[in-house]
Amino acid sequence: MTRSLSIPLALDAPGSITQVAGIEVGHFTDSRRPTGCTVIIARGGAIAGVDVRGAAPGTRETDLLHPSNLVDQVHAITLSGGSAWGLDAASGVMRWLEENGVGLPVHYGLVPIVPAAVLFDLPVGDYFIRPDAAAGYAACEGASSAAPMEGNVGAGAGALVGKLFGIERAMKGGIGSASVTINSVTIGAIVVCNALGDVVDSGTGQVIAGARLSVEELSLIDSRHAILAGHTPRPILAGTNTTLGVVATDAILTKAQAHRLAQVSHDGLARTINPVHTMSDGDCMFAMGTGKSGKTLGMTALATAAAEVTAIAVARGIRAARGITQSGIFWPAACDLKKQD
Repeated sequence: MTRSLSIPLALDAPGSITQVAGIEVGHFTDSRRPTGCTVIIARGGAIAGVDVRGAAPGTRETDLLHPSNLVDQVHAITLSGGSAWGLDAASGVMRWLEENGVGLPVHYGLVPIVPAAVLFDLPVGDYFIRPDAAAGYAACEGASSAAPMEGNVGAGAGALVGKLFGIERAMKGGIGSASVTINSVTIGAIVVCNALGDVVDSGTGQVIAGARLSVEELSLIDSRHAILAGHTPRPILAGTNTTLGVVATDAILTKAQAHRLAQVSHDGLARTINPVHTMSDGDCMFAMGTGKSGKTLGMTALATAAAEVTAIAVARGIRAARGITQSGIFWPAACDLKKQD
């Protein structure tokens, strides 16, 4: 008889990225239409890395995070809706950080380092309303170490998933967070999912939100199986999707290790989004290491945890989302499928 060791899962009760010492999160959600931005702040600075896998990214200040480049710490990361327009939100984050004495000291003052990435949510409501510098500033004003809100907030306000067979058959996306603590070191993630593909429960393999059989129905088509069966996806404008996220830890990291952590966090996206990293997605994951625990954990454990919390954060954001109606189109959420059951 084969026996397995029974170990309680550390993520049975997932926390949030703000359980990582030195991390604060703030959302700004625009009340005029579903859009917004989310800021992840490390007032004391954080060693950072980034990895972009999607083919249609919209980013700012990511080149400086390469391990061979000079600057090794960031003070905040901005995730925003609004497509390329949303990159302006990072300017407001910079202004707020400077006013609060946070930034890279130079001879003339402080320069806050704020990389950013954006997703495309322009079809949801009025195209001309998108996050700007004032939105980024407001997100900082509301930032704290409390567990961040999930679902239709911040950068997840206008997110949709499952657009392979037409945006009118898509479902509501959202933003979610999770964390795990291993030997007094915490690893957390916050992810906003606006994927072209479906979202899958990584434990069961069941599609929990994605493309529907028709505009009127709440039944799911299962995009992966449909494509493999020969159904042709609709042409999609490049860059009209994108999943963005941050993994953070209070472990001591080098810049090269932060880069690797950002890379492996994409494994978490691959477990929960199918298809992922498409030509129409700008999928981008950042990593931050505050070092506040004063400990190292080892990259195998950190990488395992980073992928896991990323996957759980995606699913939490989708399950926390609520259906919306904009421009005469109703985009249901995962909770609406449960109501039907």
